[in-house]
Amino acid sequence: MAIEFIGMIASEAKSEIHPAQGPVIDPDYIARFAQAHEAAGFERVLIAHNSSDADAVLVATHAAQHTKTLGFMIAHRPGFIAPTYAARLFATFDVFSGGRGGIHVISGGDSVEQRRDGDFLSHEERYRRTDEYVGLLRQTWTAEAPFSHQGHYYQVENQFARVKPLQKPHIPIYFGGSSDLAIEFAAKHADIYAFWGETLDQARDTIARVRAACVRTGRNPDTIRFSLSMRPVLAATEEAAWQRAGRIIERIRDLRGKDAGKVNPKPESIGSKRLMDAAAGGKVRDKRLWTEVAAAVGAGSNTTSLVGTPEQVAESLMEYYALGVTTFLIRGFDPLDDATDYGRHLLPLVRAAVARDPVSVAAE
Repeated sequence: MAIEFIGMIASEAKSEIHPAQGPVIDPDYIARFAQAHEAAGFERVLIAHNSSDADAVLVATHAAQHTKTLGFMIAHRPGFIAPTYAARLFATFDVFSGGRGGIHVISGGDSVEQRRDGDFLSHEERYRRTDEYVGLLRQTWTAEAPFSHQGHYYQVENQFARVKPLQKPHIPIYFGGSSDLAIEFAAKHADIYAFWGETLDQARDTIARVRAACVRTGRNPDTIRFSLSMRPVLAATEEAAWQRAGRIIERIRDLRGKDAGKVNPKPESIGSKRLMDAAAGGKVRDKRLWTEVAAAVGAGSNTTSLVGTPEQVAESLMEYYALGVTTFLIRGFDPLDDATDYGRHLLPLVRAAVARDPVSVAAE
């Protein structure tokens, strides 16, 4: 099965070990960051959404102007603009970028943050709204004649979008969320289901849950793909890699000060809770899944790592590939430099391994 690598870019230089400095939006950094991923051989980059950060579509537009082949996975939260408008927005981006668009649908796992933008729906209601929203999004992209819709959250009359995505039948839809409702809706709508770096047993369980949900909706479970997010920590030797991991966690603890280790996962994010469960099982799970950062920061995002030499980390990624994961979203704690290193040392090893064994065990 084909393998895909996704990186992550941001509008400013920062990470858990590098406090933000300079402007919140640094156009030159965005361009260099995107170009580094393109040169490294990544298929796409994720641009995250946060209630206090730069608009992801505009960041992607700027990055697209400074790259030629790099695709984009633009995080998007339903509920803040109409789905028909969002469909035209993303279709327009897809045309201008030459068919490089992708949308990562996230319903939101933190009510406090949602309310900053005026969204006061409950966790469950947000997912129900997402179900209707994404259905309208896809219908707007693909409709060949005007249509109307009378739903619980949206009413549309005589809608027809003249602008269509360059990609057919539509822009790829990535979907994140680990609650039961999220998985049910992912089974209906997602081209790629995205989840964070769980243990092998947890990942096996997640993939099985999504595939079972596909069956319940009448969908062929082989038509949905899986994306796993990791934070590889590489070095020339295993000992050096773990020494680097040690410096990373110490830096995080120094920056967090008295709050280090006293954080909780986002209260409504099942994905965060699953990472915290993995961390509760030990600092290192499976062969080299490192959980200390997730425990230290509350697992509010993809914060688990694979630590080792490029060969060892590639071997671990192939274990997830054998479960059915065909997309890896990887980013480093030294974001720009790590993206370059991944392209030099990690991506070629994984692609060579996939070429030798192109069919995942779970797909056979």
